[in-house]
Amino acid sequence: MKKYVVLYTAPIEASQQMAEVPPEEQAKGMQAWMQWAQRCGDKLVDLGSPLTGGQKLSPNGSSNSNLNIAGYSILQADSIDEAKALLQGHPHLGWNADCTIEVYETMPIPGM
Repeated sequence: MKKYVVLYTAPIEASQQMAEVPPEEQAKGMQAWMQWAQRCGDKLVDLGSPLTGGQKLSPNGSSNSNLNIAGYSILQADSIDEAKALLQGHPHLGWNADCTIEVYETMPIPGM
């Protein structure tokens, strides 16, 4: 089975808005994530976590990232189509109209 890294993007304003939501509302929002996780079953290798404060490193130093990656998960599936099917109806896409999900297949490292 192949592994897929799932990246959740969200506009900065949506992430800032979420930080101001009371813990009770945040917990309610997580219920939809837990339902999605249960639907995935053992295909969900790592639910992941929210991300913040991304830094872009280069030979010239570092700066704030502009990718707006809000979190990640790791799935396992037989194909990209199966991974995409597991992401259908994902609660992240209902959070904000500008939220997106990107999914990438991991590649084996030669000799490892």
